[in-house]
Amino acid sequence: MVIRQRAIQAEDKRERRDAILDAAERVLLKSPERVASVAEVAVDAGLAKGTVYLYFPSKEELLLTVHERRIDGFFRDVIERVEGEAPVSIDAMLALTRRHLVDPPLFLPLASRCFGMMAHSLPVDAAMAFKKRMAGRLERAGAGLERHFGTLPPGGGVALLRRSYALIIGLWQMSASAGGESGHCAMAGPGASPVFAWSYAAELDVALRALWQGMIGATLETSS
Repeated sequence: MVIRQRAIQAEDKRERRDAILDAAERVLLKSPERVASVAEVAVDAGLAKGTVYLYFPSKEELLLTVHERRIDGFFRDVIERVEGEAPVSIDAMLALTRRHLVDPPLFLPLASRCFGMMAHSLPVDAAMAFKKRMAGRLERAGAGLERHFGTLPPGGGVALLRRSYALIIGLWQMSASAGGESGHCAMAGPGASPVFAWSYAAELDVALRALWQGMIGATLETSS
């Protein structure tokens, strides 16, 4: 009976934690360009602000957890693909990347914000714990990529994922707006040189495809 009660309590805590994260996403989606306050999240979740702080000691840790929940969904799908028996294509991996990391309107602005928080605002132990979990995801997904793409050397799968993420975030930061075909170079505009006339989605697709084909093809050429 005691064990059952503890299980119910643990389940209730998980549900409340998820409800807070859902509320944070809703608030952030209303204005992705600004940082939502804990008070706004609490109101949306129908909870007292102090209750939110019981689950997330700071606004920065709340935002990081929202971000991690999104990126965990991406890695779950990647790992499911690369640890399966069916062949994995570059097209399929790029489509999965777009679905999880590029198309959702909240992911890119929040990911960019979290990079800034990592060095300046987050408690050291929270930042280190996040980095450790991310390293585990990268290593597992990278190993699966190396199994499917045999031309990748040991560590090549992690490098491919790391460089892909750098491209996704870096090109987005050069854009005047987040994601979608409307995203364009921040230096574009009336009277600007045509060299700045590119859309984020189109430029990213070309860059990611070149990266994947280059790393996999380059290792193939080296080994042949």
